[in-house]
Amino acid sequence: MWDNATIMMLVEGTFVTLYMTLVSTFMGYVLGLPMGIALVITAPKGLRPNKIIYKILDVIVNIVRSIPFLILLIMIIPLTRIIVGKSYGPTATIVPLTLAAAPFIARMVESSLLEVDHGVIEAAQSMGANLWTIIWKVMLAESRTSLLVNATIALGTILGYSAMAGAVGGGGLGDIAIRYGYYRYQTDIMLVTVVLLVLLVQLLQYIGMTISKKLDKRTR
Repeated sequence: MWDNATIMMLVEGTFVTLYMTLVSTFMGYVLGLPMGIALVITAPKGLRPNKIIYKILDVIVNIVRSIPFLILLIMIIPLTRIIVGKSYGPTATIVPLTLAAAPFIARMVESSLLEVDHGVIEAAQSMGANLWTIIWKVMLAESRTSLLVNATIALGTILGYSAMAGAVGGGGLGDIAIRYGYYRYQTDIMLVTVVLLVLLVQLLQYIGMTISKKLDKRTR
């Protein structure tokens, strides 16, 4: 049973899972980072309060986060086909993974930015810094450690989502676990995929936490 083909399948499944996770996380930040910044800036006590924009973003984030990933994946199959040309496979899975990750990331970015000492922001304002300078050089710079820790959490969460996508032919380790462990009752393969998923989460968490500690001014 454990021939070269099986081993290569697991190796390929590991790399496919990493591909889906890393690309989806990157695209999730492309969408979620601006949303998180906008939530903080337009909040009632933000730098540029805007009740309408804040409420729209808040509702969108809450609604998408409330939808279970498997249901979201099925709901946006037509959109996935428009963007990718098909509704199955690793690349197609990136579309729902990104949409599921973006609001989650937006909330974590919002949380990280709200941790920044308001006195630092007021000091920048008193020196005449404009909005974009405050966002880039004060808010994001001061919260970089928290942002990295939250990025590590996001990677682990999205990796878990990618495994769930195997239920509908998403590819990767989740797909292997379902096809062989569930449908063919090959428990040993399922256990190996679970171990590989756990190791991937631990690896990503170790890398993320190591980088965040090196950038944390408080540990210097």
